[in-house]
Amino acid sequence: MAQAFDPAAATAAYLATLPPAAHAKAAAYTHGGHWLLLWGFLVAVLVSWLIVRSGVLPGLRRRLERRRARPLLTSLVVGIVYLLVDGVLSLPWSAYSGWWRQKQYGLTSQAFTGWLGEAAISLAISAVVMGLFFVALYALIRKAPRTWWLWSGGLTAVFITVMMVLAPIYIEPIFNHYTPAPPGPVRDTVAAMARANGVPADKIFVYNGSKQSNAYTANVSGLFGSARVAMSDTMFKQGADLAEVRGVVGHEMGHYAHHHALWIAGVMSLLAVVAFFLVDRLFVPVAALLGAESVRGLANPAGLPVLSVILAVLSLLGTPLTNSLIRIAESDADRYSLEHVGEPDGLAKALVKTIEYRAATPGVVEEVLFYDHPAVGRRIRRAMDWKAGHLSAARPGS
Repeated sequence: MAQAFDPAAATAAYLATLPPAAHAKAAAYTHGGHWLLLWGFLVAVLVSWLIVRSGVLPGLRRRLERRRARPLLTSLVVGIVYLLVDGVLSLPWSAYSGWWRQKQYGLTSQAFTGWLGEAAISLAISAVVMGLFFVALYALIRKAPRTWWLWSGGLTAVFITVMMVLAPIYIEPIFNHYTPAPPGPVRDTVAAMARANGVPADKIFVYNGSKQSNAYTANVSGLFGSARVAMSDTMFKQGADLAEVRGVVGHEMGHYAHHHALWIAGVMSLLAVVAFFLVDRLFVPVAALLGAESVRGLANPAGLPVLSVILAVLSLLGTPLTNSLIRIAESDADRYSLEHVGEPDGLAKALVKTIEYRAATPGVVEEVLFYDHPAVGRRIRRAMDWKAGHLSAARPGS
């Protein structure tokens, strides 16, 4: 008589494919990452304080006003200068958290010069994009000083949506080389999945993600005509089989099919309304606390460091909430993959490969507070439970 399938035993077997030392290393990396949230917050506050004390932004604004620059131009120039100065002052921390630590744990093979070059490009792009956002934000503050925070949600939604449309076309190719997936079983499989799940089947790419990270990943990004399937070359360098490809790409197609990016953008926009409401109420006392006496009111773009400190505090406190929103979407994408692709073992094998940068078995509280993806152990168990249920349904008389 055939032995019944045991989901718990199957989950334990998958987790045991990595040796204890690998799990211990993953736990050390993950727990250290929790502390990075606090240290990153403190660095952000320190950098904002240094910018305030330097007086560079109020001085720049006065010079622009003497030259009778329009308010829109003043907001743009002050915003871009603030972002560039902030990026330069934060560079040592960014290098440690974004490159050196990844190198120490074997999660990247990128040389520091390569990382630094990409960081400079990213800073330049962010300065332009966020500079435009600040132009619109400060225009709102000037036009509607009492209710600007209420309109900020719509502004945030517009910017997020525009970036989701433009990023796959104009930004992501700056950092990685995207090539059409070569003919063969992988491309045929992914194209068939795309057609079956309402994803454009004519844009299936492989990109050199291993240049920045050894992470095992794929994505379906973009909206409307910009949507495309992209698989990191790490999937192939780490020996992915078709079951894994189907499981992982099915998960990513779940994000696209269920419009996770849009509803997360919507929720984030609502949270932006709350955040900017608090900025409106807290700006004056926080400015006094930072010693920003030269900043005359919230409508002054020279007060960006003050605004940044308030948002940094709110971001840190709101981490469990934002993480939970993303975890819900990730769980739903797993469920979509299982229901529409039916590769529980392929998904489980792929998930095991992500353990090196996300410890597999955290406690419930740790997961809620710090994890923006469900714990790998729980994800594999859900896949095995799904498998058990479908094995039972397939048995005669069950």
